[in-house]
Amino acid sequence: MGQDQTKQQIEKGLQLYQSNQTEKALHVWLRVLEKSSDLAGRFRVLGCLVTAHSEMGRYKEMLKFAVIQIDTARALEDADFLLESYLNLARSNEKLCEFPKTISYCKTCLGLPGSRAGAQLGGQVSLSMGNAYLGLSLFQKALESFEKALRYAHNNDDTMLECRVCCSLGSFYAQVKESMKIALQHGDRPLQALCLLCFADIHRSRGDLETAFPRYDSAMSIMTEIGNRLGQVHVLLGVAKCWVARKALDKALDTIERAQDLAEEVGNKLSQLKLHCLSEAICRSKGLQRELRAHVVRFHECVEETELYCGLCGESVGEKNSRLQALPCSHIFHLRCLQSNGTRSCPNCRRSSMKPGFV
Repeated sequence: MGQDQTKQQIEKGLQLYQSNQTEKALHVWLRVLEKSSDLAGRFRVLGCLVTAHSEMGRYKEMLKFAVIQIDTARALEDADFLLESYLNLARSNEKLCEFPKTISYCKTCLGLPGSRAGAQLGGQVSLSMGNAYLGLSLFQKALESFEKALRYAHNNDDTMLECRVCCSLGSFYAQVKESMKIALQHGDRPLQALCLLCFADIHRSRGDLETAFPRYDSAMSIMTEIGNRLGQVHVLLGVAKCWVARKALDKALDTIERAQDLAEEVGNKLSQLKLHCLSEAICRSKGLQRELRAHVVRFHECVEETELYCGLCGESVGEKNSRLQALPCSHIFHLRCLQSNGTRSCPNCRRSSMKPGFV
């Protein structure tokens, strides 16, 4: 299959995909991949396959085609192709919760020579890196990456990128509704799952448990289908809080145990911290002293491991209802501590703290 025929078949697949004939589109693209001798065409069709499998939540297939695309990009020796393929490889690993690999591939993207695609894909690289840092509970680095992604989104009027960043940051109800509309329009299953989880959390916080439970169930179904283990942890944490609200403490502990196994498997320290904190409260109310002591110890270990404490006073962040302040360098402190400190630079890195943002 030559260059012209390859191009025609790719366009045919795109038309099928845009008309929601996904399986037919995949069949066309796979045939192009099998028959075409045009390297640039093969690269493009691999990009279509990566995107399609990402939106369907088939992350292992997504990774398989991303690996093939890397080899094709190297054969083409083109900086734009290399950047796109490394980003796809990073996103594939992010979806599979392989966060250290995600960060490594994102850094490779950022280290590539300047290219035309850099301005278009830089925001996606920053978002993927931010999600990976968040998955590893490295909050300052995550915040830094999300800020870069938002700047890209605003500078390029990219509403889809802005929507994804808002979901990662935990947006407000109106933003979640808008995100859900976009997810349904694009058939984006992973984004639908995130929106359902946000809706469920909102209903739970309002005390509407009858509405929260089915939303959690729907989110869990999609998270399990697409293999999002960290998302499953977040769903189980919300479900456990619902059981606590209903005074069904044994069911809450069973749910927490499932979530804790997944959180340890993924390596997400923040989720482990939240689960130990919730378990601590349950064990205290049930008078389980031995289990209580174990959860207290693990909670404080997680606090130290994630550096969730103010760099000035040393108090754990979140234990008291205190206002926090994030400086432009993304280091976070108690507002009262910064005000009493009296300097105009970050106490950690000494960068200027003018025009700070508030968390």
